[in-house]
Amino acid sequence: MKNQYNKTITACFVGYIVQAIVNNFTPLLFLFFQRSYHIPLSQITLLVTFNFGIQLLIDLLSVGFVDKIGYRASMIMAHVLSAAGLILLTILPEILPAPFIGILIAVMIYAVGGGLLEVLVSPVMESCPSDNKAKAMSMLHSFYCWGHAGVVLISTLFFYMAGIENWKILAWIWALIPLGNAFVFSRVPIAPLMEEGERGLQLKELFRIRIFWVLLIMMICAGASEQAVSQWASTFAEKGLGISKTAGDLAGPMAFAILMGTSRLFYGKYGDRIHLDRFMIYSSFLCILSYLGISLLPLPQLSLICCAVCGLSVGIMWPGTFSKASAALPRGGTAMFALLALGGDIGCSGGPTLVGMVSGALDDDLKKGVLAGIVFPILLLMGVLLCRKSKGDLS
Repeated sequence: MKNQYNKTITACFVGYIVQAIVNNFTPLLFLFFQRSYHIPLSQITLLVTFNFGIQLLIDLLSVGFVDKIGYRASMIMAHVLSAAGLILLTILPEILPAPFIGILIAVMIYAVGGGLLEVLVSPVMESCPSDNKAKAMSMLHSFYCWGHAGVVLISTLFFYMAGIENWKILAWIWALIPLGNAFVFSRVPIAPLMEEGERGLQLKELFRIRIFWVLLIMMICAGASEQAVSQWASTFAEKGLGISKTAGDLAGPMAFAILMGTSRLFYGKYGDRIHLDRFMIYSSFLCILSYLGISLLPLPQLSLICCAVCGLSVGIMWPGTFSKASAALPRGGTAMFALLALGGDIGCSGGPTLVGMVSGALDDDLKKGVLAGIVFPILLLMGVLLCRKSKGDLS
């Protein structure tokens, strides 16, 4: 029974690699777009906000249509849109009067695909028969990290060898991955999320369950704890060590992503021997210590090491919260997964924003901004302890 779902599980792994491609490839081209298409930097930075804003909207809207059209059709559509956005990125800026509008349309299309993937991949994976759901979920989410690292490494190597002016070739190559995975999802078995005769919880039912609100806050804090450091790691490396942007990206976000993936891979391999609550509690303490190290240690090299350690500490937070939600609310269904993805994305956006706002208010002191962000791992730790203490009492 389980063996027939091995291809489904592999396709889910690739689905998170696709999401890593659509989120992390275009930002590598921002400065090239600025120079080539004469686009102001203020418009270029708007692309990141636009990408994640569309994904937030899709997280919310998917509650209404995914169950109606089915997980298979939704998953195929997500991959096709991801590929279409990457391909149109190479075409629309050249044929439209305003190149920026062409880039914006392409980003919008692949952002819809990326948003759908975030909502769909975890529940499809959760539905596959498995001896340890938390292990499988952690392994799944590690593939986003490997995808992120792979996109940066392979793209940087391609730009070095072929020249960044040939970026369109690479965009088409990256687009082949979602196209291929769309075909795979048209063939693999997809297990139902609910037992026959059961139905998923509706939004109003979810909102009445106290444990759901605790889990939602945990997801917001998981996204915020992760991105509050990840988004600023390159700046730490550049300013603190006086190195180039490329070297800063490799020393900062790259090290963060690799260690975050290592944490998820470790739990994915040995999760049957480690209690999930205990692993999340220890990880939360390590995250708090890494935030303190980034903020308070005097040497920039030590702060950068703490940035990387933060990646290791946050690895389990997102997939662990998903697993706890699935165990606590087995009838949560599409609505629960969509709202948890929405919460995670709100955290991913809000964490770096808080750090940036506090830093800006304190003479661009990034260390003090990160110190303010320590509230997120502290709240997450409180959420884990509350879930552990209450068990069924919060339902």
